[in-house]
Formats: sequence, C-alpha cells, structure tokens
Amino acid sequence: MDLELRHLRTIRTIADAGSLTRAATLLGLAQPALSAQLRRIERALGGALFERGRHGVRATALGELVLERTRVVLPAVSELQREAARFARTRRTSQRLRLGGTHGPLLGALVDRLADVAPDAAVTTCASWSERELAEQLAEGRLDFALAGTCGSAAPPGAAHLVWQEIAVDPVFVMLADGHPLARGPEIDLAALAGEEWACVPGDGCFADCFTAACARAGFSPRRMYETDTASCVHLVQVGRAVGLCRATFPSTPGLTTRPLTGTPLVWRHLLGWHPTAQQPDTAATVLAQARSAHAGTAARSDSYAHWLAAHGETPAD
Repeated sequence: MDLELRHLRTIRTIADAGSLTRAATLLGLAQPALSAQLRRIERALGGALFERGRHGVRATALGELVLERTRVVLPAVSELQREAARFARTRRTSQRLRLGGTHGPLLGALVDRLADVAPDAAVTTCASWSERELAEQLAEGRLDFALAGTCGSAAPPGAAHLVWQEIAVDPVFVMLADGHPLARGPEIDLAALAGEEWACVPGDGCFADCFTAACARAGFSPRRMYETDTASCVHLVQVGRAVGLCRATFPSTPGLTTRPLTGTPLVWRHLLGWHPTAQQPDTAATVLAQARSAHAGTAARSDSYAHWLAAHGETPAD
C-alpha cells in the first residue's frame, strides 16, 4: 500500500484524540474499520505507530517520528491546495467540470452524458476509493462534483459542509465464476456462500462492517476477504479463488456471472455531491439529472439487474 495524505491525517487524528474509539467517531468510521486501516498504514511504514492500553493509545518512537513530519507536511499541502484552487479560479476562461468518483461504470457514463449536453465543457475526472477523500477535494475546491456512495442509510461524507443528493439505491450483488454451482440460479441465499472466500474493492465507509453483520445474520462468519482493485477482484472470481461483492450495475464480463442475494441484505446508495457556494443551481441540477440518467443506462445494460428490477416490478428508465 502506498502512503497517502489521508493516511497521515488519520494518524494525526488518532494521536490528537488519544484513543481509537474517539478517533473513529471524529473520522465517521466504525472502530474495527479504523483499526484495520491503522494496521495497513503500520505495515506500509514498517512498524507500530501506537501502543494500545486501557486508557487509550500512546505514540511509539516511530509514531513520534511520523507525527513530527505530519506537523510540517499537512499544513504545507493544505496551503498549496488553497493557493492552487485560488489560482485555478482566477485563470478559468472556459467552462470546466472536474468530476470525482469511486471506480465503476457510473463515472464514465456520466462523462458520456455531459459530453452530449455540454459539448463545449472541458470534463476531467479523478477516481478514488475513498469517499472521505472525494469530500475533502470538494470542500477544498479541487473538484466541482463527486460521485460517491454509502452503505444503506449511512450518512454521506462531509455532510455538514456539502450538498449530497441521491442518484439511486442498488442492491449489492455477488460475482461468481460462470462454472460455479450457484451461478445458474436466479438468486443466491447468502448462507449458501458460507464456505467461500471473498473479494471486494476497498473503501473507508461502513460496508465491511455491514457485510460482516449480514453474514452473522445468515449464520456464519466470512472467511478471508481480499480487499483489492476491480481488475484483481474479477481475476480472483474468474479463477474460482473467491466470490466477489459488487454493485448491481456491474457490467457483463467474460467468465463472470452476477446474481442478487435473496432478501437484499445489502444495498448501496449512489450520491452526487458538491459544495453549495461553488456551483450555480442550474449547473448542479443538470449534472444531477445526467447522473440519474447515466445510472438508469448502466442498469439497463446489466442483464442480471434488469431481471432483478423486472422481478420487483421496476424498470430502469433512461
């Protein structure tokens, strides 16, 4: 894992809060998710950053070294971002749309829609696995709009400072190799997958906790979870190493079958966010309408999702 600025901010927050519990609250994360993230950061840096005790956490010698660097790096980067945003605003001579999003078909579909309705606009994109990072870029003026999501009814990132509008709510599907014994049925009971290993894209929300809770309700604890990029998830599923978790709009892929889970134990809410003082209402309304249209288009192109919608009395409207 490559160390990123958001990891330094996480370390700084843990140190300032004095405990993982308080830090998780400040970061809007579940404590197990923050603990897992801290372990990944510590592996990347080569050692423990904090000692855990009954009364909280205390920085190790390595942790003190890293924290000393964050006191210089984080303020410098924040000031650079503010200066760059101010410079970009003063130099802007034509319409531009800077879009951010988590990886998936919706971001590309939105770019395609905007190319039709705003042919003179220069559209650029920035992809990130971190919803919090996208929210930070919106707040700092480095993005105009961001496509993000939350698990179920969880609060969107940066909700106090940003506008978030719902695009759609999708069931979470599973990806299986075409030859998997359960790939032939119309849907799959989560309990039937109790013996499987799993693959999923990373994120900093509560999805991992919600998945673990859904498995517990189904009567089992999930085995190994491979948290990796989309291409690696696809490969692990294709070779039979794991069963993947994906959004219902996941495109058709050779060697893969996507299927809904019985009873829809997990859902994903697609959101479009922007800073209220940085966008004109008509621009925001246009991008939101095109995002919803883009989602409908991706849903219509997924045979398994189209069948699920039809079974539930719904049809994707393009």
